[in-house]
Amino acid sequence: MEIYAKREITTRPPYLSDSEIQKEIEGTFKYLETPDQSRAIEDIEKDMESEKPMDRIVCGDVGFGKTEVALRAIIKVIISGRQAAMLAPTTILADQHYQNFKERLKNLPIKLALLSRFQTKREQRGVSTGLVQGKFDLVIGTHRLLSKDIIFNNLGLLVIDDEQRFGVKQKEKFKKERPNLDIL
Repeated sequence: MEIYAKREITTRPPYLSDSEIQKEIEGTFKYLETPDQSRAIEDIEKDMESEKPMDRIVCGDVGFGKTEVALRAIIKVIISGRQAAMLAPTTILADQHYQNFKERLKNLPIKLALLSRFQTKREQRGVSTGLVQGKFDLVIGTHRLLSKDIIFNNLGLLVIDDEQRFGVKQKEKFKKERPNLDIL
């Protein structure tokens, strides 16, 4: 209750409205947005352009474009100068998201990283150091993102994929440490 009460009165600077980078990302989406996707994107943009931290769930079956909705929110955060993290329940899913985002963002000045237990300790330390120094705009990872040694320079958005696979304590950790964090 304390965490939610604190989040209720917390504010943060609103994120920037649409930019050229956002329009470029929209142009690389190879499908036509469904009405539900368009509405979700609009609702998330409204949340993010206000001063109140977002706490939103996007529901839909596999293959219905939830990842695209999340990518649009991630881009909004990054162009506003903040970092984003995407938490996936498995290393396979984290790697799939990483490869997909890497392809979609290849022509943009956005730096992304992958973090999972399948990386060497040296690679993991490199990502950890890069996050705290602000060298990465987006990190996609597994439960490894919840480790004590992972510190962000300026985390603005946490995207949780397959939310039911993460415990309440794990999600509340981020909210407690950062009451102004947006969560999708």
